[in-house]
Amino acid sequence: MPVTQGPFGWIRGAVCAVLLSVGAQGCILVTVGGPTSLFSGSEGLEEVVVSGAGREKVLLIDVSGVLTDAPGRRAFGLLEEESSLARLEAELARATEDDRIRAVVLRINTPGGGVTASDAMYETLMRFKEDRGLPIIASLGDRATSGGYYVACAADVVIARPTTVTGSIGVILMSLDLTELLAKIGVRNQTFRAGEYKDLLSPLRGVTREERKMVQQILDHLHARFISIVHASRPAMSEAALAEATDGRVIVAARARELGLVDAIGGLRVAIAEAGARADLEEPRVVMYSRGSETRETIYSRPPGGSPQVNVLPIDLGAMPGVSPRFMYLWAPGLVP
Repeated sequence: MPVTQGPFGWIRGAVCAVLLSVGAQGCILVTVGGPTSLFSGSEGLEEVVVSGAGREKVLLIDVSGVLTDAPGRRAFGLLEEESSLARLEAELARATEDDRIRAVVLRINTPGGGVTASDAMYETLMRFKEDRGLPIIASLGDRATSGGYYVACAADVVIARPTTVTGSIGVILMSLDLTELLAKIGVRNQTFRAGEYKDLLSPLRGVTREERKMVQQILDHLHARFISIVHASRPAMSEAALAEATDGRVIVAARARELGLVDAIGGLRVAIAEAGARADLEEPRVVMYSRGSETRETIYSRPPGGSPQVNVLPIDLGAMPGVSPRFMYLWAPGLVP
């Protein structure tokens, strides 16, 4: 299978050639396995005990990295990884088959991600909670912002660490206007279209006032949905607190507790204890699901590549072609995932 495909294939091919050249000199270590392997999606989920010895279980699910609803690519397109939504669906499907799972803890450490990915993950959790009737506890880590908090809204209790940054409840759409740059190097836009707004947000031309209005209406609609999810999850929040919490600002844990976005301040063990108490478990066995070469030894184990990843370029070299602006529930100022 050729690596260089599509109209931008030569770019990826050139980059890969450089990487392979440098790698041959011993400067790059390439690993295949875990969630970044092309074939990891075909490996089944295996249960691993990470804490406790009781018969009844608390399932610990890791929600980290930029939230996606499509497979991601790394190493300039050479490696493919499971989407956040697909992984969550797989783990909850596995949990549905186990009657000994009595509660779920979501360990959330993410800046957020795609609007649809965040919404679908929230709905997946709500459907699971309705079908199984199990308590869900959200344990917020370093970052649980934007789409990360959207997912946390499916939990019965939200617990943040003292160092957690959350909030950023809003919507963002990033795009570029390259017209002046292209003019300097003698490149002209020759896009053909049928439909006045067919090339809306094209980087090859600026936007009109009417187009800005159209895009803003979409952003406002998506923001309103986010606010409605927060309100449904936090019905006790005052109107003033809700307005402050949903204006896009990032919020430290203590202030989030004051506003009512989180229920308590504490670490992952506090969240697990809360899950056990709500499920009436004296000594819960904490389990996680592992796929392939992923390591699960303690409650703090994460899959390879599980930390938030952000690309400073407005393009994904591994996903070319098909690059386009995306509506995001994401906190990553100036960066595009």
